[in-house]
Amino acid sequence: MRPERGEERVIIKGVKPEINGGRFPIKRTVGETVIAEADILAEGHDILSGVLRYRHEADEHWSEIPLEFLGNDRWRAEFAVARPGRYPYRLEAWVDRFQTWRRDLARKADAGQDVAVDLLVGAGLVEEASRRASGAGAETLKDRGAALRADRPSDPSGRIRIALADDLALLMARYPDRRFATRYGNELQVVVDRERARFSTWYEMFPRACAPEPGVHGTFKDCEERLPYVAEMGFDVLYLPPIHPIGRTHRKGKNNSPVADPDDPGSPWAIGAEEGGHKAVHPQLGTLEDFRRLLAKARDYGIEIALDIAFQCSPDHPYVKEHPEWFRWRPDGTIQYAENPPKRYEDIYPFEFETEDWPQLWEELRSILLFWIDQGVRIFRADNPHTKPFRFWTWVIDAIKRDHPDVIFLAEAFTRPKVKYELAKLGFTQSYSYFAWRNTKAELTQYFKELHQADVREFFRPNLWPNTPDILTEYLQSGGRPACMIRLVLAATLGANYGVYGPAFELCEHRAREPGSEEYLDSEKYEIKQWDITRSDSLREFITRVNRIRRENPALQRDAGLRFHTVDNGELLCFSKVSEDRTNVILVVVNLNPRYTHAGWVEVDLDELGLVRGRSYQMHDLLTDARYLWDGPRNYLELNPHSVPAHIFRVRRQLRTERDFDYYM
Repeated sequence: MRPERGEERVIIKGVKPEINGGRFPIKRTVGETVIAEADILAEGHDILSGVLRYRHEADEHWSEIPLEFLGNDRWRAEFAVARPGRYPYRLEAWVDRFQTWRRDLARKADAGQDVAVDLLVGAGLVEEASRRASGAGAETLKDRGAALRADRPSDPSGRIRIALADDLALLMARYPDRRFATRYGNELQVVVDRERARFSTWYEMFPRACAPEPGVHGTFKDCEERLPYVAEMGFDVLYLPPIHPIGRTHRKGKNNSPVADPDDPGSPWAIGAEEGGHKAVHPQLGTLEDFRRLLAKARDYGIEIALDIAFQCSPDHPYVKEHPEWFRWRPDGTIQYAENPPKRYEDIYPFEFETEDWPQLWEELRSILLFWIDQGVRIFRADNPHTKPFRFWTWVIDAIKRDHPDVIFLAEAFTRPKVKYELAKLGFTQSYSYFAWRNTKAELTQYFKELHQADVREFFRPNLWPNTPDILTEYLQSGGRPACMIRLVLAATLGANYGVYGPAFELCEHRAREPGSEEYLDSEKYEIKQWDITRSDSLREFITRVNRIRRENPALQRDAGLRFHTVDNGELLCFSKVSEDRTNVILVVVNLNPRYTHAGWVEVDLDELGLVRGRSYQMHDLLTDARYLWDGPRNYLELNPHSVPAHIFRVRRQLRTERDFDYYM
């Protein structure tokens, strides 16, 4: 079968980045750059030209960037993204008849061949371009075409100079002949988020634990009093578990007991009671007005409130009576509760997404998000998104971000890798990761190299959490205070987005419910906790310093630029981060063993760090403010986990030596 456009001679393939053949967009934040590359080729020896076309989805007109030839049929172009939303972009390329003619004319002239006919061919090309041009450009091209045709003496050198002039080539490039241009079959897209999607520091806190009196249910007003504490440590996102009314039927008691005492508050994830559902707040926390005031007060401290969105219901949720068709009914006439055998969650009813009434269910769930957006929330943490259909998330995230491109969605999905990646591809801004369970040098190195692979880094933004209310790892259970410090440094420097569940984290809470469990003993998921945040053994000051280091060093504010370096000790991990402009270089060395001092020789890549061989350089430890003078790629260090288990070095390059003084940047 004949192709539709047989005149198209150019082939475009091997496009990078491209996620699943262009089905999914790549991700960027405001101010970042999209770099597109492709193999572009045609038969024969003609010169090719091409452009990368892009626009913001709200704009009507396209901008164009010329493609740059890299060699071996590889081409490249880049553009910066300036505002949140989607940017479609596409690649086009064509046989450049003028550039091909110009190259061949120069070769023939250099060989002393007769070029009279060639000049007439060129005149025709220039005159064609004049008809595509407008204004002064059209007139100039018309004049140049006439000059190439002019009847001259036998010496054509004057017309050759006109033909080969750079200004003519530039003008012709503005009005190319693109009648037979090949457009890459997939229109690619980039989703652009605001800066907090790229760099954020999260603190999770139960509002009901904020009351100053033991055993008293905290309120939103009590949360306001806790804001200075959170802000002083350097967190800019305060994540609250569900704030809605909690069901009473099958309410869980302390330590997830299936039988609750009358005064047990229940799990916040068992959403819905006679006081309301997902669009209501728990009466003991306060009112909607109190919540809006908390949002405003948090903004005064530079903090955004993130809300947990758990699309599930308690048996007492109004939806159960109003829309019984939204739930799965069992043969015995009861509704299917949540379970992950042998675990049973009788206090939670999942939605039945296979209901015939799925369009109305989807719309109602979208309205929940819109309700809280109307209150001022712009960050949502989705609970267990891997248990809801992919198509639902694609639809609802697209629908929300179409009108609210500043909204950020964090996927809490501790699930299979391909499922986790699919959720990231279809629209989640950030994603929980497997970081909590990667402890050894080999595990950490392999995992973060995977996250920085070319395709993965284009759509997956990890958010690193050492602990959560559901996850108290064996490492934290057994490693004590040093283990918490080690995991904090790793989370805060390996990733641009990280978070902790506090105050459990800074107070180094390590008691598990039972051996082999990752559940906290006396978990505040099921009871009101009283945390003494003034304890002298708190990691509060250490966390504050680490977060200040993050804010002051651009290299730590993006996931890109990570590089691992060699250490001759399996308990020491060394890696660097470099800012995009390469002016900020951070080298981190961590003792992964929370019990014993370890030492070793670190071998850094001098070229990667922008260092000159043969010159000393200063390593400024931002954790302790100590300064060391290093020479060459190999240097010795040791780390005691019971004092400070890591170095976070700012690499200061030596600029010059003047008498006895060294100058470092």
